[in-house]
Amino acid sequence: MCNCMLRLNISVIIPTYQHADTIERCLRSVLSQSLQPKEIIIVDDGSTDETEKILTSFVRTTPTLSVFRQANHGSNSARNKGFEHSSGSRVIFLDADAVMRPDMLEKLSKAIDEHPRAGFAYSAFRFGWKRFRSFPFDVGRLRRMNYIHTSALIRREAFPGFDESVKRFQDWDLWLSMLERGYEGAFVSDELFRVVQVRGRRGISSWRPSVFYQLPWFGKKPESIRAYEAAREIILKKHELWM
Repeated sequence: MCNCMLRLNISVIIPTYQHADTIERCLRSVLSQSLQPKEIIIVDDGSTDETEKILTSFVRTTPTLSVFRQANHGSNSARNKGFEHSSGSRVIFLDADAVMRPDMLEKLSKAIDEHPRAGFAYSAFRFGWKRFRSFPFDVGRLRRMNYIHTSALIRREAFPGFDESVKRFQDWDLWLSMLERGYEGAFVSDELFRVVQVRGRRGISSWRPSVFYQLPWFGKKPESIRAYEAAREIILKKHELWM
């Protein structure tokens, strides 16, 4: 049970698009945190399913919850809009199909407190039933591949905004941009959240670590792999990471 008298100065920002099947679990996991956030901000990116109905029921009973709606402009636009409406000294962009462990905010906040040079704190997690342990923060590794999920806790002053022209690997682009500003990451080895897999879904959280796309493929490459390679070239060029 959460200690609702103690609140962290954190804004939880949840972009959502057609996540009626997962948004309730996601929200309940936020409301079950051992230390509650200052506010929860949801940006509905043009959903046409039952998302609005579900969120309306939560708004009635959750004073810290605010919901904003916009036409479908994509996940980066939704995240940036959520940040504009937030006021926490730290923010976390939580995907609508993610379920937090009750101590996630508490542990990530402690990690940032213990690492003054860290602009963000991240953790291991599960994708469905598969564990992605991630890695301790390493500049060289991060320049070669992304291993950090979007759902990390970020210092407000360190956040440069999501580049809305980048359509894939927005998280990798974000971490590289913060790296260029002199910030580091703080790693928590515990699995602090899991991403719920829904059959046939390709929504905001169709996340894969970049190493997934670097596996050898024989014969014709899937479209997702070809799209990855093109997106990777954009990131490498933007950040001058010539391999």
